[in-house]
Amino acid sequence: MYEWRQQIQVIVDEIDRCILRHDDEALTLSRLSRKLGYSEYHTSRKFREIIGMQFKDYLRRRRLAFALKEVRDSDRRILDIALDYGFASHEAFTRAFKSAYSVTPGDYRKHPVPVVLRTKINPFDRYFFGIGEIGMMKSQGGIKIYFVTIPAHKFLHIRNYESNGYWDFWKKQEHIPGQDCDTICGLLDSVRGKLDDEGGCEPNSGCGQIMAFLHDPSGKPFCYGIPRAECYGVRLPSDYAGEIPPQLLLMDIPEADYIVFEHGPFDYEQENHSVERKVADAISAFDFAGTGYCYDTSPGRIAYFYHDPARFWKEIRPVRKI
Repeated sequence: MYEWRQQIQVIVDEIDRCILRHDDEALTLSRLSRKLGYSEYHTSRKFREIIGMQFKDYLRRRRLAFALKEVRDSDRRILDIALDYGFASHEAFTRAFKSAYSVTPGDYRKHPVPVVLRTKINPFDRYFFGIGEIGMMKSQGGIKIYFVTIPAHKFLHIRNYESNGYWDFWKKQEHIPGQDCDTICGLLDSVRGKLDDEGGCEPNSGCGQIMAFLHDPSGKPFCYGIPRAECYGVRLPSDYAGEIPPQLLLMDIPEADYIVFEHGPFDYEQENHSVERKVADAISAFDFAGTGYCYDTSPGRIAYFYHDPARFWKEIRPVRKI
């Protein structure tokens, strides 16, 4: 099963690359099957078995997810966008767009409300399957530790008071209608103006989406016995006035001080566990003596966690001056 998941992952990755290149000729199941060395029938069957939908349906939804961002963020003609993403006409694109998002491209451009994009499915994840690391650790730099003042902003998110860690968080969310990983990530991906979005990202690259931990008396005691709720969402400007999907919460975060523990870029498959341990060790061993700060565990304070192997692993904890 692992082998086939790896093969289907190759197809899923190639789909996104071809969409970005507008390479329609390469985006056929026949060509992708030949690339893997299997028959079209066998690949199609395995794709549906692992992904949960037919190849053509997944491809159409991914094209729409890419196209939606261009409708939202550019002033290009909708017909040109439609043709770039494999639709034969303005009418065909409008029908598909409205069927997926219950709004026409023109109306969406005028009023870009949050919608659920078809997020990229990753069927093979070495860390998720618990296979472990490959090879030796090759860390690029140590842990940087520094204090920052983060300006006031808003945090649009879901919250879970019972989960313990990223994977457990999403397992529990799967049982809450409308709050599963695909739905929430798809909604957050469509929100404009995310503070941590680097721009130019493909749908479901995780741009701007982060894990957070809210100090909350209603939560489950976790680190050092402090009650907390685990959250997942996006940071937004303090003057954000867009629509809030019913399953999400919008929280005002005032300007405050934080301590940052940051590891540089790393190889996800080879180093993820090791980097996690290094950052955890740095946090537990840090001595505040002489800094003028201490951790702030007051109710309502929030900690952020950024996991972006191409750039960093970053944990941001709330502090206060003493």
